[in-house]
Amino acid sequence: MAIHWRNGIPNTVFISGGGSGIGEQFALRMAQQGANVAIFNRKLAPQVVDKLRQQAANSTQRFQDYSADVSDMAGLQTAIDKAVVEVGKPDLAINSAGIQLAGAFEIATAADFDQVIQVNLIGTRNFAAALMPHLHSGSQLVLVASLAGLVGNYGYAAYCASKHGVIGLAKVLRIELKLQGIDVSICCPGEVETPMVAKERETIHPISEALRAFAGQLQVEPACEQMLAGIAKRQFEIIPGFKPRLVGRLFRWIPGLMNKNIDSMAAATAKQMAQH
Repeated sequence: MAIHWRNGIPNTVFISGGGSGIGEQFALRMAQQGANVAIFNRKLAPQVVDKLRQQAANSTQRFQDYSADVSDMAGLQTAIDKAVVEVGKPDLAINSAGIQLAGAFEIATAADFDQVIQVNLIGTRNFAAALMPHLHSGSQLVLVASLAGLVGNYGYAAYCASKHGVIGLAKVLRIELKLQGIDVSICCPGEVETPMVAKERETIHPISEALRAFAGQLQVEPACEQMLAGIAKRQFEIIPGFKPRLVGRLFRWIPGLMNKNIDSMAAATAKQMAQH
């Protein structure tokens, strides 16, 4: 699928969480597009940098990885400032770093809840804030949230709360940064087959799994391709996949009916669990 960039292909791209999953796939696609790419990860990812060099469209592209935790504002700011010097000022910046910790609210600890909020919500805020001195008119900031920021799910109190917060933050930044000529996009994918999701599936609650299956699943490559197509068009809200997009819209249009449907699926799964 060819991607048509409304404002031209970005020259330099910064991506948090670029060491695996969605972030890595974004980085690979941008390397193929001819962009310089800086990735930020809690652990250095030289194997990803090697992949980027292999996928590069030309020999002049620059690739670099930086160790940075988005929940650590000081460390993240240092890494981003260094990347600006070594790789260049970003035309496109994508915050893809995030974690998932699933478990019913009544048994989840306060520490677990706080960890998810710190990485997913506060980390998103930190990424945006660290980039503010380096973004320019014509650049674009992309925040990766989730369909879970639009729709609730059993066992995902912290995750859904954090992603709802990210969407709220994006809505405010869209207004504020537009005045500076900077576009903001928010990506809300449903379940995407990544290492994090595969690991989580080993212990997922049956009710959570049933409700996630309702919105379907995408492989990481087509999910990122669809999200990049929306980013290239400078769309604000981007939901890859027909089924997740439909679910998101139905919860906006007919929330009462959709809530009843979710409740019925949860009750049916709970009944099956009790019988077995």
